[in-house]
Amino acid sequence: MSYPGGKDNYAADRQAVRQLLLAAPEARESARANRTFLRRAVRFLVGEAGIGQIIDIGAGIPAAGNVHEVAGQVAPGTRVAYVDNDPIVHVHANALLTGGGTTSIVLADLREPEAILAHPKVCALIDFSQPVALLLVAIMHFITDRENPDRILAAFRDALPAGSYLALSHATADFRPVAAQHAAAVYDQATSPVTLRTRAQIAAFFDGWDLVEPGLVQVPLWRPDGKPPRQKELDRIWVYGGVALQST
Repeated sequence: MSYPGGKDNYAADRQAVRQLLLAAPEARESARANRTFLRRAVRFLVGEAGIGQIIDIGAGIPAAGNVHEVAGQVAPGTRVAYVDNDPIVHVHANALLTGGGTTSIVLADLREPEAILAHPKVCALIDFSQPVALLLVAIMHFITDRENPDRILAAFRDALPAGSYLALSHATADFRPVAAQHAAAVYDQATSPVTLRTRAQIAAFFDGWDLVEPGLVQVPLWRPDGKPPRQKELDRIWVYGGVALQST
């Protein structure tokens, strides 16, 4: 679930967001910062790193400025396979995506990486003999420790070809623990509760990957377009993010 606003959302989403923002108004700032991190990461991956194909897991409904649009502005023809486990998202995204054969939406679950990698629509769009960018942006915190996130990440890492990249962001309680826990508590009644992790725990998800500069940081500090935010503003952003190249 995202909450930067826009028209592509549902009543149930809006109600949950209202509850979330009542519990923790700062959550909106984290969501917006995460969204802009995603866009900067995509520009880096497609432009500087030269990646021509992307798998975006937990994408939600493609909205204005989403991955395929940002990538297409840098390198037209970039292929993007969106993956989400929500059937409503799947139906709605199918109606929205008009990428001329360069985009697709797959109904699948992050908890089953092998099924995603073998999915016919993914295999039809993604050439696994060439480097791939895997986007796990604001999704791993919906995976509990019992669901073995390390196994999930290892399955993708081991299946992707040399030269592939991972972009990952994750919620944390490192900065404003009380407010962050209030926000997470809203999800306790949902089908996907949030697991807030420390920086060290999130850094461990990059095992087998080499972080590019500036490493794993609060998302506004990852290659900002302008001046980095002041500490007062950073204290209100509860998301770490990083981009990494597959270790050789």
